[in-house]
Formats: sequence, C-alpha cells, structure tokens
Amino acid sequence: FLFGSVLVPDPNATPGPILVGRWIARAVTPPYVPVAGDRLIPENLNLGYIFAFRALPLVIFFSALMSLLYYLGVIQPIVKFFAKIFRRSMNLSGAEALSGSMNIFVGIESALVVRPYLASMTRSELCAILTCCYGSIASTVLALYAQALRPTFPNITGHLVSASIMAIPACFVISKLLVPETEVPKTLGALPEDDPENVASGTGEPARMTEERPSGAMESVILGAMDGVKLAIAIAALLIAVLGLIALVNLFFANLAGLAVSNNLFVRRIGLIFQVITLQNIVGALFLPLTFLTGVSANWNEIWQSSVLIGRRLLETEVPVYQQLGTLSSQGAISDRALLIISYCLCGFAHLPSVGIFVGGFSALIPSRRNDLASLGWKALWAATLATLMIGCVAGVFYFGNPSVLRG
Repeated sequence: FLFGSVLVPDPNATPGPILVGRWIARAVTPPYVPVAGDRLIPENLNLGYIFAFRALPLVIFFSALMSLLYYLGVIQPIVKFFAKIFRRSMNLSGAEALSGSMNIFVGIESALVVRPYLASMTRSELCAILTCCYGSIASTVLALYAQALRPTFPNITGHLVSASIMAIPACFVISKLLVPETEVPKTLGALPEDDPENVASGTGEPARMTEERPSGAMESVILGAMDGVKLAIAIAALLIAVLGLIALVNLFFANLAGLAVSNNLFVRRIGLIFQVITLQNIVGALFLPLTFLTGVSANWNEIWQSSVLIGRRLLETEVPVYQQLGTLSSQGAISDRALLIISYCLCGFAHLPSVGIFVGGFSALIPSRRNDLASLGWKALWAATLATLMIGCVAGVFYFGNPSVLRG
C-alpha cells in the first residue's frame, strides 16, 4: 500500500510516474517501429492489424534499447537502489532482494546476478525468487502490452512501470506467507557483491550465461536486437501452440454442445450444459471470488467479464488478454475503473507456460535443486497470481474516477 501511494500515477498527487511513463512511451515506442513492420507487407494489401508486424517489432526495438542501457551502466544503479529498499524494509536476504529488483527490468536473467548463491539458497529464498519471476514482466515486453491499450488508455505505460515495481514487494509478501523462512540465508546481512552488469540483455531468456559483455555500444545493440528476434519468435510460437490447444479443447466442448438437438432427454441436457462451458468460462468461474475481492466493479456482469479476462491469463498468457482488454475498452464495453484494475492484475508472467520456462531455466542453473524447484514452482505460481491481484487492489484504492489518471 505504501509503494502504491507513491507509485500509482495520479496527476493530482504524484505526477512523477505519469511523466516518466509518458517519456518512456515516447522513447521506447516511436511510431516508426510498427510502421516499419507494415512495410514488410505489399502496399496494395490492406490486411488491417497484424500482430506479427505491428506488435512484435516493439519487442526487438526495446530489447536492443535495454541491452544498450545495460552496457552504459544506466540500469545497474537503479537495481541496487531498489534492492537496498527491499532488503531493509522487508528484512530480506541480500541475494533475494537483488534478484527481485532485477525482475523490474528482466525475466529469468535475474537469477544470474546471484548465480553463485543459488545452490545454497533456502527453500524460502528460491520460492521468493521464482515468485518474483512469475509476478513481474520483463521490460522488453512492456511496450508490447502498452501498445494494445494506448488508444483508450494513453497513460498505460506509466501504470505498467508502477505495476512492475509494486509487484516485487507484493511477491515477497505472499511467497513468505506460503513458504516462511525457517533457516538462516547466507546473504542475510548485505547485498551480494556480484554486479548486475553480468546480465547483458533484458530479453527474458537464459541466453549468453557465460559469454563476456559486449565490447562496444554498437555490439550491445546488435546482440540485444538478435535476442529480441529470438524473443519475438518465442512469443509468436508460444501463442500459436497455446491458443491452438485451447481452441481444440473448446471445439470438443462445442461438439458436445451439439447434443442439445438430440431427441434423448438426458443427452439433450448434457448438450445444454456444454453450450456454456469453455476453458475461458471455467477459469473465469475459478477466479470469480478473487476478482470480486479486488473491487473491480459493483456490476456483476462486469465482475464476471473481468474474472474471465484474469483467468484467461493463466492459460493463454497475458499477451492475447491485453489485446482483448484493449478491444473491450475501445468498444466502451468496460468501465475505466475495471480497465485500470485489470491492467495491473494482468501485469505478470503468472501463467502455466511460465512454469516450464522458469523451473526449467532454474534447473539448468542448479540441477542439484531440481526437486525443490519442481515442488516450489506451483506454489510460486499461486503466490505470483495473488500478488498481481494484490497490486490491482492497490491501484483501485487510488482511483477516484478522475479520467486523467488514464488519459492524462
């Protein structure tokens, strides 16, 4: 709540995050980036919005930018600043505070800055670091989410920056409740000496774990762009696979719904039941109580709609859900309050595909702790889900109906 009072953008109280968000939005999503993608399509074809050409180029551009900022040493002091705040205010070990702070900017690479300590970490520390990975977003995909909502939510970039920072203490709180510290961490008294410069890019993959830093600024841009290409391809491939599997299951449900025209009364009733059953509705029902507790709306129809969106992230990742949220917002089908709270709740990698990515990535770094990681992976996913819902609650507390919070 204290972090929210400082970080949630409010033009009447704390304009800092709004101004920072506007600057970042102009800096990292210049209009020529998606336009350059459009030029890959022949001019005589009007195919409308194409995700691969309009959205994914932003990932490549921002990956190159973050790699350059790491090389220039801009990010490292910010990381250490937040690490000191988290360690002293929450009595964390230095390793988990430093790794958690790195998650404001990167994904699984955050583990690399404390790699020498990973094997000897306590279960509570490992759970906390995994939770921070699940509950935050890498800076390289921030522009991707912002683009989906910017037409109706111009200040979205500032809010996503705030959500990324607020998510870290929220993740620590929930993870420590689920897996309390019962041992004495080796880095309890201070931050590790390892410099975050070891993380050369912010792409969200465990690439170049043992390679040297770029020898020049241009090389850092090139390496960042190449990592951005890998990440863009990985995002597209993951969406194709996950959305395809979900569509396959829903097709099975739709075929069962066709039994509603049967002459057999029992079979017809089964068909009527499956007319409203989809994977999206199932996860929406599971998340309905938690969505209600966020205070997203007083309207039950909007609460259900919000619950389905939040639940879909668990299955589909946050990318298509942000796209759908942007569509609903442009159609006026969702209130400003719900738009703000859902935007915060979705700001994290808390979905099933991430379990394989993060647990697998950590297992490659510390194979001796594979069993612990496997058992902690699901707890960390649950903790991160609760943490993102928590920051949505905090955002809602500071929203008083002022449209400038969303639109400046």
